Amino acid sequence: MSPRRNRPHRPPADDELPRDRPGITEQRVQQWRDGDWMVRNIFGAAAAKVYRCPGCMQDIRPGVAHVVAWPADDLGDGADRRHWHTGCWRARDRRGPGVERSRNAPRYG
Repeated sequence: MSPRRNRPHRPPADDELPRDRPGITEQRVQQWRDGDWMVRNIFGAAAAKVYRCPGCMQDIRPGVAHVVAWPADDLGDGADRRHWHTGCWRARDRRGPGVERSRNAPRYG
């Protein structure tokens, strides 16, 4: 019997994801005021984890369609990849940066 190998599980990089996964579109480049971004849409069942949207600082729940975006000049390490609500991604040029609040903080005031 061979020795057991305890390798840490790392998620696959974007270029390692299977292209035929249902619910995930091909990545494409979008141009914005702050540069070029690689963008991929995630639909329904392909969205399996909870993410924090940087546009509104709210959770993106499993099963909710959303957008994954990262700078086009990223070297593929995935460190700058962010999951956004689709509406937050589309409105990001028209909004200020989100303010992260604790759960108990008043929403307005």
